[in-house]
Amino acid sequence: MRSTILLTIFVLMWLNDTGAYLVGCSIGRHKLIERVSPKKTWEGFFGGLIFSMAVSLLIFYFIKPFEGMEHIDMSLIFWLSIGAIVSIIGTWGDLIESMIKRDLQIKDSGNLIPGHGGILDRIDSILFVLPAILLFLHFWQ
Repeated sequence: MRSTILLTIFVLMWLNDTGAYLVGCSIGRHKLIERVSPKKTWEGFFGGLIFSMAVSLLIFYFIKPFEGMEHIDMSLIFWLSIGAIVSIIGTWGDLIESMIKRDLQIKDSGNLIPGHGGILDRIDSILFVLPAILLFLHFWQ
């Protein structure tokens, strides 16, 4: 079922964000792009990447191919690529959204979810990750 892979992408994004946050807060010292997003660090980025890749590895070993997608070779390289795409493109999406907010001189993109920076902060990664995953799936076949 195609919705299963979509849910998997969301889980990978959430775990990437969680890994980046946990590692960045605990050992982050080297700023990624300080003028765009002052709290993001290289250590956090790699922490998120490792979390995402580790979960991709678990998905490969413990989840059977998704129904309706048997025609796609869901090998180890496939899942590690998905994990890397989610992490790298998701971080770009977050940085681009931060750049837009800095350019507009606003701290949050809204106040619908207090303490979370607005809806755009919740979906900035997915806006970039989903098209990247679709392109990857198109060329992987």
